[in-house]
Amino acid sequence: MRHRNRPCVQFAAAIAAALALWSLPAKSQQRTVNFYNWSNYMAPGVLEDFTRDTGIKVVYDTFDANETLETKLLAGKSGYDVVVPTGYFLQRQITAKVFAKLDKSKLPNLANAWPMVTERLARYDADNSYGANYMWGTTGIGYNVKMAQKHLGPDAKIDSWDIVFKPENLAKFKDCGIHMLDSADDILPAALGYLGLDPNSTKSADLEKAADLVSKIRPLVRKFHSSEYLGALASGEICFVVGWSGDIMQARSRAAEAKNGIEIGYAIPKEGAQMFFDNLAIPADAKNVAEAYELINYLYRPEVAARNSDFLSYANGNLASQKLIDPKIFNDKNIYPDEATIGKLFVITARDPATQRVINRLWTRVKTGR
Repeated sequence: MRHRNRPCVQFAAAIAAALALWSLPAKSQQRTVNFYNWSNYMAPGVLEDFTRDTGIKVVYDTFDANETLETKLLAGKSGYDVVVPTGYFLQRQITAKVFAKLDKSKLPNLANAWPMVTERLARYDADNSYGANYMWGTTGIGYNVKMAQKHLGPDAKIDSWDIVFKPENLAKFKDCGIHMLDSADDILPAALGYLGLDPNSTKSADLEKAADLVSKIRPLVRKFHSSEYLGALASGEICFVVGWSGDIMQARSRAAEAKNGIEIGYAIPKEGAQMFFDNLAIPADAKNVAEAYELINYLYRPEVAARNSDFLSYANGNLASQKLIDPKIFNDKNIYPDEATIGKLFVITARDPATQRVINRLWTRVKTGR
């Protein structure tokens, strides 16, 4: 009897096993979104809270140069679902058909977008069709206050590009360490503006003049890097940097938390400075599109945007978040500049390929000293 019934038992067991295997993926398959963001650019716990709220796992990678992101995107099949290009790179990559057009019906929280920011973003992305602003800031001067007082005098004020582009001024900080962004798109426009030229100039002669100006101070610069200066400034390893506003503010916060006696200052030079916008976008070949929309929409919750600005010391593109931001952050004119300062800020637009090749060549020459 046992032998005769065994086929039935085996058949039933096989059916049960098949049903178990069939149902297993539904239980174990976790939704995922692959997110590629700038280094030091997300408040702790935000992505973990997103996963708790939505059940979507975030695979998070970081970069510290737009060129790194662009190389991956233009090669195709980057594997990322949400990326964060700066405005002029977004503009260039839209032309290359790198991004998917945003379905704004899936992003109800974009109703919180700040018109001042969206109007400026339209210069890169008409109707804000491909990107939603994440954070924005300025490129300026970070410095160790005590070292500045030591080398320039107790009443000295750092408020001009003179301190950077006149070698005799910058040389005063050489011994305590100078860093500069490894970004031609930040340093050369600053030099152009300082020379009274258009920061967006595509004229070879203008670009040569800017590169020559930076080359004169090159021997004074310890390192060109776009992320290391944050920790180095906070620890006192360096005392001067041309960098991004929020990173320098984060260095200030880290030094205060460490109680190491280091005070960090930041200056938007009076001659004007670059205003940049970093934006959330979805690559055209993204695999987890629904999850990408959920992540962007989550980051546009006012309380989440405020949390990021509080930690990062960057302004964000979410108008509704402003009443939730720590007043120390929102009232700091180096983070949220007043209208007079905003009036002096310029934006950089994408260059044509020939001009970009010239810029790349000049930047290599500046950094190598050759």
